[in-house]
Amino acid sequence: MLTRRQILTTAAMAPAIVPSSVFGAQAPSKRMTIGFIGTGNNGSGWMEPFLKNPRVHVAAVCDVNRESAGYWNGTVRGSEPARLQVNKAYGNQDCRVYTDYHELLSRNDIDAVYIGTPDHWHALQAVHAAQAGKHILCQKPLATTIAEGRAMVNAVHKAGVVWQTGSQQRSDWAFQRVRELVRSGRIGKVYMVRIGLPGGIPDFGKTAAETSTRPVPDGFLYDQWLGPAPEAPYSPARVGVNFRWNRDYSGGQLTDWGAHNLDISSWLLDRENDGPIKIRYAHGQWAEHPIYNTATDFYYECEFADGLRYQISSSERHGVRLVGTDGWIFATRGNIEASFPLPEAKLTAAEKKQKPDNVEVHCRNFVESVFGETKPVAPIEAAQRAITIAHLGNIALTVGRDLEWNPAKEQIANDSAANKMLSREYRKPYRLG
Repeated sequence: MLTRRQILTTAAMAPAIVPSSVFGAQAPSKRMTIGFIGTGNNGSGWMEPFLKNPRVHVAAVCDVNRESAGYWNGTVRGSEPARLQVNKAYGNQDCRVYTDYHELLSRNDIDAVYIGTPDHWHALQAVHAAQAGKHILCQKPLATTIAEGRAMVNAVHKAGVVWQTGSQQRSDWAFQRVRELVRSGRIGKVYMVRIGLPGGIPDFGKTAAETSTRPVPDGFLYDQWLGPAPEAPYSPARVGVNFRWNRDYSGGQLTDWGAHNLDISSWLLDRENDGPIKIRYAHGQWAEHPIYNTATDFYYECEFADGLRYQISSSERHGVRLVGTDGWIFATRGNIEASFPLPEAKLTAAEKKQKPDNVEVHCRNFVESVFGETKPVAPIEAAQRAITIAHLGNIALTVGRDLEWNPAKEQIANDSAANKMLSREYRKPYRLG
């Protein structure tokens, strides 16, 4: 096992990753071999479609936590449960386990990786995976800052690898149907999108009360979990699924669900490479908790160059409501409503359950893209543009004023304090490059 010094030194040395030109980043000839980096929270659930796909072989898992509770609904997850999951599916003992993702990336026989780590690790791991010539399915939100996201986009495009964001709503039948209706002009010219996101800081991991400092559990490489984030004492409330309520690791509900509903809004309107020019009327409240500090209640508006407006709110009904000159249409996962008669709106719960699973469809699209048969439905530039709107919301809430945004330059006009929040310093010796 690597020592802490070796791990940090390796993580700080991007040139240690072999460039994609060596491996070629080619489509697999027979089966796609994939490794999973991050096996808590979404990792184990998203592994199932790959384990069931005869064109895919899950060869390795990587996590800094061997096994513990604190994940979705307090469940136990980590590298050991993931290893058992893989071996049970294949009926063997072949799954390799790593704690250092660099070792997994160094394997020439692995074509692709799934990245399901906490948000503050996405940028480093995605850039290194691209440099190693691995095709990538990375969970949303894309990154913790706008600058990190742009670095990821540049690395993926330079390497020429396939990228799929874990924005599975694009693979959901309800949103696909709404896309057809909106783009055919059924509700006329869309001038307003009302985007409802959850508020609060739900205790998904059943650990929110465990805030006191305590010894790091055996089998958990906590310093490696922190990675580029600031030094902080260990407590169960800080890690596991609840990491998303601390701004050192994520952006709260605004980025966690904003990555979905902001992304799908732009996709429905065929403007996923666009961005707003103004952020207005931002106000909200922040968590009152010893560790959690993200926004629990929020509202802000985005204005685009052509006059389109987004209203983003934790008080709005969860989902996306598009308002046009000839009507409106509302969508959330597996559900559609409209200002006009729509057969899909009358589907029973049983009929909706018969629709294809959006995660399974999304993962299959990634596999087919790696084989060169199609293109990924959730490309990285779209993910960057979507999460930028969420980050700008957090920035506006923090500084307490309107922002003028240049989507081409990815800069805030005449506001040095707000511009500083487009990036963040990494804990030494970590660096993105």
